[in-house]
Amino acid sequence: MASGVDDMPVANTEERLLALLGTLEECQAFLVDRANAETARLLSLAILELRMELHKVTDSELKALCDMMASEELLQEPTSARRFPPYLKLVK
Repeated sequence: MASGVDDMPVANTEERLLALLGTLEECQAFLVDRANAETARLLSLAILELRMELHKVTDSELKALCDMMASEELLQEPTSARRFPPYLKLVK
């Protein structure tokens, strides 16, 4: 008998994921308050992944959004301000 998220009713799964999201956001806020920025950023990636799952956003949709935002920023910013933080660079 298998157990886990895949076997739960959809509503129950969503409730648990929302509760988990709240917990992760609390942990992230705690880490930010404790000046542990790198760990907080890593946790923000987990939060993003969970939000994408909850809202059924695909990787390709996220990439398209990032590409669109990056191209708009390139048009609006001077060339000296075009650097993205290393953790936001697209990895193919």
